[in-house]
Amino acid sequence: MKKQMLAVLFSALLSPLAMADVRIGISIAQVDDVFLAQMRDYMAAHGKQLQGVTLQFEDAQGDVVRQLNQVLSFTAQGMDAIIVNPVDTAATAKITEDAQKAHIPLVYVNRRPETPQLPAGVGYVGSDEVKAGEMQMRFLADKMGGKGNLAIMLGLLSNDATHNRTRGVKSVLKDYPNIHVVEEQTADWQRSKAMDLMNNWIVSGKQIDAVAANADEMAIGAAMAIRQAGLQPGKDILVGGSDGGPAGLEAIKKDDLSVTVYQDNKGQAYGSIDLALKMVRKEPYQAELTIPYQLITKANYQQFVNP
Repeated sequence: MKKQMLAVLFSALLSPLAMADVRIGISIAQVDDVFLAQMRDYMAAHGKQLQGVTLQFEDAQGDVVRQLNQVLSFTAQGMDAIIVNPVDTAATAKITEDAQKAHIPLVYVNRRPETPQLPAGVGYVGSDEVKAGEMQMRFLADKMGGKGNLAIMLGLLSNDATHNRTRGVKSVLKDYPNIHVVEEQTADWQRSKAMDLMNNWIVSGKQIDAVAANADEMAIGAAMAIRQAGLQPGKDILVGGSDGGPAGLEAIKKDDLSVTVYQDNKGQAYGSIDLALKMVRKEPYQAELTIPYQLITKANYQQFVNP
């Protein structure tokens, strides 16, 4: 009888520990993207701090079908939760459907699905991309003296962030009728493509007074092309970025960028894992967590170094 009672007590003690083991499958849209690679590293670091939590990372390599297959693999493996940084924010319906069919909590991070309302069992952690564009453009418009020619450098056209950051830029321009958009093209978030695009704009001979880039990598590429043309970023052509990562901060320090907007990828990384864990453990949670942007200039960039 005593042995039976001890066995029951031992089992009761062990069961919470067993239940504490949580496996989370994570699909990142494109790991060769600097911002997303940093976010993945923050996720991995946070996972190591959490006892009984195992993270499995997959790189979708910018391929929607590959990402769908990764989510299917997560459901087949019986993951306790799934975190997705979507390749295409307009193509997330199938991901959501697969996770719901498997009754697995799903958290989108950094890029919000293009749906007015997230269904039950689905969460999102990110930032208001429109605000990023607004903050960036307000600063540039002030430095332009409210007039001049603007070029907008777009990210991937399949990304909601591209459209919303650009929407923010254009909403501010309504207050500045003497600022004219003379160029608007994509550089796919990439520094090298941004260099080529900026060089083409310069060679065309069209007067450009400022560049509003959807991300720092493209802004840095634009600044590099400006310098190669014998011009000075911040003086001959203002350049604004968005993300506020280490490369962007260094560019602010060197005066290559006049402004960037800090997007907290560490906060998004930690927040997405914490939200997934709350959902798994059936704890109270807020389905959507918005982490605010912060303006970065030469005056305050040091506050953001190694946050």
